[in-house]
Amino acid sequence: MLLEQIQQENDIKKIPPEQLEQLAEEIRQFLIAHISETGGHLASNLGVVELTMALHYVLQLPEDKIIWDVGHQSYVHKLLTGRQEGFATLRQKDGMSGFPKRKESPCDAFETGHSSTSISAGLGYVQARDLSGEDYTVVSVIGDGAMTGGMALEALNNIPSLTTNFMVVLNDNNMSIAENVGGVSKLLNTVRTNEGFIQLKSDIEETFTKNNVGKRAIERMRNTKNRLRRLLLPNKLFENMGITYLGPVDGHDIGTLIRAFQRAKLQRGGVIVHVLTEKGKGYEPAQANPRKFHGLAPFYVATGEPRATKDQPCYTDIFSASVKALGERHPELVAVTAAMPDGTGLSAFGEEFPRRFFDVGIAEEHAVTFAAGMAAGGMHPVVAVYSSFLQRAYDQILHDVCMQQLPVIFAIDRAGFVGSDGETHQGVFDLSYLSSIPGMTVMAPKNRWELHQMLRFAVGFQGPVAIRYPKGTASGKMKEYSSPIEHGVSETLCEGKHVVLLAVGSMVETAMDVREQLLAGGIDCGVVNARFVKPLDEAMLARLAQEYDVIVTMEENVVTGGFGQQVEAFVRGRDLPARVEIAAIPDRFVCQATVAQQRAEAGLDVGSVCGLVRSALDKTGKKTEKKPGQKSAGRRKSGGSH
Repeated sequence: MLLEQIQQENDIKKIPPEQLEQLAEEIRQFLIAHISETGGHLASNLGVVELTMALHYVLQLPEDKIIWDVGHQSYVHKLLTGRQEGFATLRQKDGMSGFPKRKESPCDAFETGHSSTSISAGLGYVQARDLSGEDYTVVSVIGDGAMTGGMALEALNNIPSLTTNFMVVLNDNNMSIAENVGGVSKLLNTVRTNEGFIQLKSDIEETFTKNNVGKRAIERMRNTKNRLRRLLLPNKLFENMGITYLGPVDGHDIGTLIRAFQRAKLQRGGVIVHVLTEKGKGYEPAQANPRKFHGLAPFYVATGEPRATKDQPCYTDIFSASVKALGERHPELVAVTAAMPDGTGLSAFGEEFPRRFFDVGIAEEHAVTFAAGMAAGGMHPVVAVYSSFLQRAYDQILHDVCMQQLPVIFAIDRAGFVGSDGETHQGVFDLSYLSSIPGMTVMAPKNRWELHQMLRFAVGFQGPVAIRYPKGTASGKMKEYSSPIEHGVSETLCEGKHVVLLAVGSMVETAMDVREQLLAGGIDCGVVNARFVKPLDEAMLARLAQEYDVIVTMEENVVTGGFGQQVEAFVRGRDLPARVEIAAIPDRFVCQATVAQQRAEAGLDVGSVCGLVRSALDKTGKKTEKKPGQKSAGRRKSGGSH
């Protein structure tokens, strides 16, 4: 097999050009086979096989730099830099990342996980290169979907100032995760679909090549071709900005790609190579449904169906059904997503209420201020977004929503640990950054029913509300606890003695499990569902601090600026007698692993919290162990608040 000859970077140059198509086929089969076992991003990687091969054929790594926008399409790059063995542990604990990682290889020039960043990073590399007097090639590979991000457009604005080479490869597959929307997509589609020009270009080049036409004639042909392109193609956006434009280029023709990249390397200043690719290329199920095969769990190759069936609804499913039902009763309810209608569960709302559904593309900052404008105009917007992506719109939340106290609902999916996506996607900062904003209400449900209750509450609340919920199966436990939701009021689930667990959202179920284990050891602890991270339930906290010796807060969020530190500050500020212990994520980035492994490493699993409780009680000098033969009977308070 040709792929076996690729043991390190630049080995692709040893493969004869006539065998590159065979190598492309082997790479596709390798990706399909391995991702079917581990899960990962498939469709995007199948679409960039030839593109990546051509870049590696033209460039010299690691001296030259390739910066992958988002980075989930870097699997082929990893294969071509000698990381075949790593695919057995792809996206697993201590295994190979599904994104570029500088510590993994010197060929990974820049770490990415969010979109629209690659051109800015590439420009930075170019300036560093020039200031250092070095001479290497910098290439930023960005998708057409990512071009809707404001950062990409800001970076494009800076390219014309360059006098040295900088190559941007525009990987145009007419999609981000879902189908692209908006003006940028339409502009690029004008070029993509101009088949007359593309065919004319191909025919001329083929004729000249077959007839061994000399260089001067070829140069005349190129000049003629450029004039024809200006006449036939209305898209002159890049050239009008002062950026050289090459393309469109067939993204699955290796020879054409190699020639285009070689030519681009010779240009002075910035150059955009517009490459047309197809997501899922070479695997029929992925070609037919690239949205489904963007990021997926292990699947059967023959059918493309997942190996594991989902027998319980996830929180996204609950949100999807709830917001659709609320939309039927509230005509002022509108929904906004940033290129994630399926991932956030808004597709059903969009199908039912197409005029009240807005996909703004990969543009989180715009999504938030757009929603603020609708709220100011009398609508009640729901912005559904992943926790790690909402970080990008912090200023808009603060300035455009909260400062004006506009009724925007933030439905924050993937809050807490997300598992195999790793550091760039962990939703473990939202409680901290949202709680820092005056006027924001921050909530977290303990189970699927409470998520529906919180959404109903938010629709009736006249102010900004954030509801954060985790990735994965929606808890079906604790249904018996369902006291009405009141603004800023927590919910007592179980009374105890000496120690109480004050848990947020996904940690409430864990707290109940901790209670059961501690009861077996003679420690009777109470459990309170915080419900609200902001505003704090100060009345409840004052009572708990008087009645219990130890308050243990539990949250799937970083410790810095989180719920626990707010509780601790309240108790200390009022000189209350209770000791506060915080179970939260330490001040470090969380690497890829399963969610269970991540919780254990952060000290948020049942065993770790039990140990924290025992240690805290030892420090207070309280003896709560039961005598031999004594049975524990935990006192419960069904529902209710303070």
